[in-house]
Amino acid sequence: MFEVLSEKLQAALRSLRGHGTLQPAQVDAALRQIRLALLEADVHFKVVKDFLDRVRDSASGQEVLKSLSPDQAVLRIVRDELLSVLGGAEPARLASAPRPPSIVLMAGLQGSGKTTSTAKLGAFLARGGHHPLLVSTDTQRPAAREQLRRLGQQAGLAVHHPEAAVPRPADLLRSALAEARAVGHDYVLVDTAGRLHVDAELMAELAELKALAAPNEVLYVADAMTGQDAVRSAEAFHRAIGLTGIVLSKLDGDARGGAALSAAAVTGCAVKFAGVGEKVEDLEPFDAARMVSRLLGMGDVLTLIERAEQAFDREAAEQLARKLRRSEFTFDDFREQMRQVSKLGSLEQVLSMLPGAGALKNVDVAAGEREMRRSGAIIDSMTPRERAEPALINGSRRKRIARGSGTSVADVNRLLRQFAQARKLMKTMGGGGKAMRRLAAQLPQFR
Repeated sequence: MFEVLSEKLQAALRSLRGHGTLQPAQVDAALRQIRLALLEADVHFKVVKDFLDRVRDSASGQEVLKSLSPDQAVLRIVRDELLSVLGGAEPARLASAPRPPSIVLMAGLQGSGKTTSTAKLGAFLARGGHHPLLVSTDTQRPAAREQLRRLGQQAGLAVHHPEAAVPRPADLLRSALAEARAVGHDYVLVDTAGRLHVDAELMAELAELKALAAPNEVLYVADAMTGQDAVRSAEAFHRAIGLTGIVLSKLDGDARGGAALSAAAVTGCAVKFAGVGEKVEDLEPFDAARMVSRLLGMGDVLTLIERAEQAFDREAAEQLARKLRRSEFTFDDFREQMRQVSKLGSLEQVLSMLPGAGALKNVDVAAGEREMRRSGAIIDSMTPRERAEPALINGSRRKRIARGSGTSVADVNRLLRQFAQARKLMKTMGGGGKAMRRLAAQLPQFR
């Protein structure tokens, strides 16, 4: 989503390279580029002005440390100020009640993704060992309550959904709170009504629900696809009911997103969660430090590691390691590793988390993903015995595999060569220090 903003910020910082000190004229030129990048990304103009003023005060005339180049010095300053805009380096956490249930009120305009975000937050809490109860108090939109119930069923979550018609949102909330206390739910997530615009009726309803529930959190769901209206709406909600945090929805889209991020600056509330996909499990705690690192081309290795820990089974990894030591690695193992890697996300997403990924922007990522799919199809077209004993694959078998996978014999041959090289490397890696040194000398020929 932030690809264009990221490229322009990095270009502005690269313009400072090759200088021994930071001169005011050089800083001003870089800040003009940063200003344009932020405004084009729909960041609110007041937020941009305050941000640039702070960066200029910190950077102008600063002597570059011996261990830093000018672009690195400004990079550090820009990073620190962006972190300040987004709520600080430490990830914000959900507040909880001294005695359960803790109550979270979800607010926002119609179409911002409140209902989906409520279900996603419930799934996130359930993965953490909590027992949330979901309830929709939206009596304005006919299908809102049914939508939340369906999403809750998909995620295996409890949803308060009285069959009898309940006339008022406050009555729905009261019955949900009574159920939560009776059953023992430790969280109640309240999906509230929205409108196409801010109006007095909506705010009065939200104020009534807040007074009734005394929530621990009032989260504003900001649609990352919206423009400057996200900022005005966030300000209006904050004045009327007092927000405690922000949830960015649709962060996986191709919108510029700056206006949604501006909501954090104008309300003074930290972004706590971000929706990163369409599935119920696609909600992540928002980590400003990681987001800023990716914006500035510094990578996000921690998120990549966390995704790998979730995608890869520890026991299966240990079994694979034993196979590698015994030179028993087969095409079945190769295929399974490809499936595990695909769980990390698209190749483009994985590359975006690596430091210096901006230098790889001209790499044909689509071609790499096509090659992975082609390799998977070839392996799937092999018989179990062929996958276990690749040496059996002669000329006629290669033709059959190529027909079955919709590829050419040359593609099959290339995959077999790559697999043979991989097995050779893995066997070498199990041979100790001398073998590892030989491997290091051989690596360039496989690049």
